[in-house]
Amino acid sequence: MRIAELSRTSGVPVPSIKYYLRAGLLPPGERTAPNQADYTEKHLHRLKLIRALIEVGGLSIAAVGELLASLDAHGTNLNEAVGAAMQATLPTTTSSDSGFLEEATRLVHRVLDKRGWQDHDPVQVETLISAVETFQRLGQPDVETIIELYADLVERLAPKEIEWITTRDSTDGVVEAAIVGTFIGGRAFSALRSLGHEAAAKKRLPQVRLESTPPATEESV
Repeated sequence: MRIAELSRTSGVPVPSIKYYLRAGLLPPGERTAPNQADYTEKHLHRLKLIRALIEVGGLSIAAVGELLASLDAHGTNLNEAVGAAMQATLPTTTSSDSGFLEEATRLVHRVLDKRGWQDHDPVQVETLISAVETFQRLGQPDVETIIELYADLVERLAPKEIEWITTRDSTDGVVEAAIVGTFIGGRAFSALRSLGHEAAAKKRLPQVRLESTPPATEESV
């Protein structure tokens, strides 16, 4: 298909497609003339993935480029490819020097060791420690209880997500599902969590109705 058809089919404007081509996010089409190229279903699929990561996943062009480079670089080594894709845009965190750091580190490793989660991703462990440290620094009670709850939920959820990812029929499909599940699925989970909080709060918290105060009159002043 020509670039105009690619644009119509994908819903992505031609200038955006040309920008993705220049940025290296979208591979070049097969050149048929000095100013013409043909594009395939693979280009269409990649274009939809790019738009999803930018518009729904909220990633920058640079971050998408890193993810796609990881996707293209690891051949048929599935574990390596998925791992690289997940690592490509992990935020880097630096723990503070607060007095809570040591306590937060011990808490996190207790939670991980309890579940036998070995060979931890150091960046994610550091991110978790930083979050726990912030909880503690803000004086939140029972921090370990809520972290254990999160871990329990993840322990139930993760195998189902991996099962969903690995139903794809190619390495590229599996890695793309992992990317989509991480960024788009993360947004969906966050929205569901907020909706669940709203519903639970309505059941748990009292419905306080403030009585309206009548306007003051001359006699009441």
